[in-house]
Amino acid sequence: MKIVFLDASTLGNDIDFTPFERLGTFVTYPFSAPEEIPQRAADADVLVINKVQINPETLPSTGKVKLICVTATGTNILDKEYLAAHGIQWRNVAGYSTESVAQHTFAVLFYLLEHLRSYDDYVRDGRYINDREFSHFSQTFHELKGSTWGILGLGAIGRRVAEIAGAFGADVIYASASGAPAQEGYCQVDFETLLRRSDILSIHAPLNEHTEGLMNAEAFRKMKPEAILLNMGRGRILCEADLADALNRGMIQAAGLDVLVEEPMAEDSPLLSVNDRSRLLITPHIAWAAVESRQRLMQIVAGQIREFFGG
Repeated sequence: MKIVFLDASTLGNDIDFTPFERLGTFVTYPFSAPEEIPQRAADADVLVINKVQINPETLPSTGKVKLICVTATGTNILDKEYLAAHGIQWRNVAGYSTESVAQHTFAVLFYLLEHLRSYDDYVRDGRYINDREFSHFSQTFHELKGSTWGILGLGAIGRRVAEIAGAFGADVIYASASGAPAQEGYCQVDFETLLRRSDILSIHAPLNEHTEGLMNAEAFRKMKPEAILLNMGRGRILCEADLADALNRGMIQAAGLDVLVEEPMAEDSPLLSVNDRSRLLITPHIAWAAVESRQRLMQIVAGQIREFFGG
């Protein structure tokens, strides 16, 4: 069996590929341009991909390929009809990054909520040395206890965030963009109420016809001016130009994003126009990528290949 990983560098350079090497011949490429895919996939039984798109243009001849494994949850990079027509099966992975994303959600939240950049700058540039006060009150922050934490998308990650927020004493509410039935043990509200009541609003929803562009100027106008928005879902759920305008006009207090409309970030991203850098924190789509999450991911994918071939 030959397994070809077409964009292995998208998972970092510290991954142990031993489980794949035990299955057969294992070949990795850091990245693969569309025009490079046909030659690299020519004699592969299995393709492993993360961001590479598989469709008639990138894989005009399917050759020996029997299985495509996506090292992620989303599968919009696959032309599923094309694969089905050629008898190629596919697998994806869900649930591997729940703890990592939930943890990162709170890391971003506390950075913004407690103005950590401002306090760090205050100490690093020597102002604390020259201050007569033992503390510093140029910024203020509030406890999570008693605040309202709103969640858009109550899947596995959303529920884990709800659990942690509840442990801090926050009142958790959630909305389902797709209109899914209420989940027992959680307070479901409509989207308008979610916007209006949330002190912190975290997005953990998938990108689909219900969520694309959902967080726009109209939505920001309905939020509290002291609200903090966190997007750990998908970049296109949020209109970046509208968010930049909302931050510049003080319509919401701050935003923390781990996902963008274009990744890597576009040179002309409207988010670069946000005047006060302390109001916006962007991390480079890293919430999913704790060491343990990536190890778990690859173990699952190797298991999928083994199971598919009857091992």
